[in-house]
Amino acid sequence: MNTQSKTNGVVAQRLAQARALMSREGIDAWLVPSADPHLSEYLPGYWQGRQWLSGFHGSVGTLIVTQDFAGVWADSRYWEQATKELSGSGIELVKLQPGQPGPLEWLAEQAKADSVVAVDGAVLAVASSRTLASNLYAKGARLRTDLDPLTELWDGRPTLPTQAIYEHVAPQATQLRSDKLTRLRGVLAERGADWHFLATLDDIGWLFNLRGEDVSYNPVFISFALIGPDSVSLFVASEKVNPALRKTLESEGITLREYTSIGAALREVPREARLLVDPARVTCGLLDYLDSEVTLVEGLNPTTLFKSQKSAADTAHIRQAMEQDGAALCEFFAWLESALGHEPVSELTIDEKLSAARAKRPGYVSQSFATIAGFNGNGAMPHYRATQEEHSQIEGDGLLLIDSGGQYLGGTTDITRMVPVGTPTAEQKRDCTRVLKGVIALSRAHFPRGILSPLLDAIARAPIWAEGVNYGHGTGHGVGYFLNVHEGPQVIAYQAPATPQTAMQPGMITSIEPGTYRPGQWGVRIENLVINQEAGKTEFGEFLKLETLTLCPIDTRCIEVSVLTQEERDWLNAYHAEVKARLSPLLEGAPLAWLNTRTAAV
Repeated sequence: MNTQSKTNGVVAQRLAQARALMSREGIDAWLVPSADPHLSEYLPGYWQGRQWLSGFHGSVGTLIVTQDFAGVWADSRYWEQATKELSGSGIELVKLQPGQPGPLEWLAEQAKADSVVAVDGAVLAVASSRTLASNLYAKGARLRTDLDPLTELWDGRPTLPTQAIYEHVAPQATQLRSDKLTRLRGVLAERGADWHFLATLDDIGWLFNLRGEDVSYNPVFISFALIGPDSVSLFVASEKVNPALRKTLESEGITLREYTSIGAALREVPREARLLVDPARVTCGLLDYLDSEVTLVEGLNPTTLFKSQKSAADTAHIRQAMEQDGAALCEFFAWLESALGHEPVSELTIDEKLSAARAKRPGYVSQSFATIAGFNGNGAMPHYRATQEEHSQIEGDGLLLIDSGGQYLGGTTDITRMVPVGTPTAEQKRDCTRVLKGVIALSRAHFPRGILSPLLDAIARAPIWAEGVNYGHGTGHGVGYFLNVHEGPQVIAYQAPATPQTAMQPGMITSIEPGTYRPGQWGVRIENLVINQEAGKTEFGEFLKLETLTLCPIDTRCIEVSVLTQEERDWLNAYHAEVKARLSPLLEGAPLAWLNTRTAAV
């Protein structure tokens, strides 16, 4: 049965209803971002309006609807998925590419005098709203942010999540809430602010040593925080806080207020206040509640930088989490090798078996994102996800890409490995080897402390570019500490702005994950997590190096070893020796035998 045509019939109906509402409200264009009032990456169902309206299920994308056009802007990770899901829906895929207009630029280019562009201000970042409003104004158009059309259009819209929140406690929580708040207030004073408003969920979770289950894969909870000169208020639905936790927080001077009362609280901020906000991490709709006399002090949330720099105590727990994760992976890969060719194995089976192996390990809480298991052509879609309706069996010859991760009380993991199925071709092995060269090149690098992280991207790409190959996604993202698997401020991607806030500092954890994707054939990605460590000081300044945290063999059956330089072989052998030494004590039987085989020197 063709479920896609049925789905796209529903999408066409929803678009028609949306256009009727737009006509009634005098709206010429409607912008629907993938966002919530916390500007989260993974959204609770209530805010998945772009997905509901368009039928495109990628985690990132922006929808624009006009009376005669509808388009979803998506980057290269989602092109194949979006092409398939949008087919026949009346919505075009607009490919985000360097040098081409993004959705905000497109709206400004298309705007005519007196036209109106609408977006729900509750989910649009202040920085984005200013840019868009200014560009529209220059064309004689205006931006309207006081309407959420989904309230009327979306029948059966999901309710807000209600899961309980809980404390992240010692020993894994290595700093007290009170110490974090004292440190935060010190930075506020340095910046000339006396108030601070936080809407980003991982910042709030880190600051208060609290975790939740409101967002898939990320242990955060829907909330806001407002810090005043003599007060700390946490805005969260009251039913999510048990009496014991409420008593603990209130004894520490933290006032609990209802999540829905944030607007009233912002109206109460004194007009003489100097309020620190991050314009990239707070929405215009929220700041509209403030008295116009309140002075905004704008800059990066201090907590964003605090939590990105893991302490020595944090790092010790992260290393332990990596060992447990690596042991789970060894159990899984030992099973996979024994199963292939002897029992049915699908992309869905891989997700089930891998999750089950992790669930046995101490401190495991959940997956850190939806497992990506893509065989051959499916692996060419960087954010592919197998479903009951559409998935592949793992049989025949080819390459299997597995990208997965876990949330542990002592850390967050994210790893990608390639598995040869049957006999990989020479071209497949060349792609894997080239990508491994990129991983090794950046893993071995030393660089000045404070270098802007996007500038490091070319180090990993150089061996890949040298053969006329490239990939569309970034090379690395920051990773949280039992928090979001994607966090800032650092990002290793030449497409990202090299702003001062992206400076590399000790303790930052980043992924290294170059790739190669051949649509319809196969995809290759190898990923490790690394942490910045001090590498000494010379007359030229302080330097950093990278410690590889991820512990799992890289399958050399996918690699053309003869193409590796001696330095690259030395790195691979040293890495495998470390993996074997640290994981062997946690394993026995078939997983241990698999580890010994896959860490043999080359």
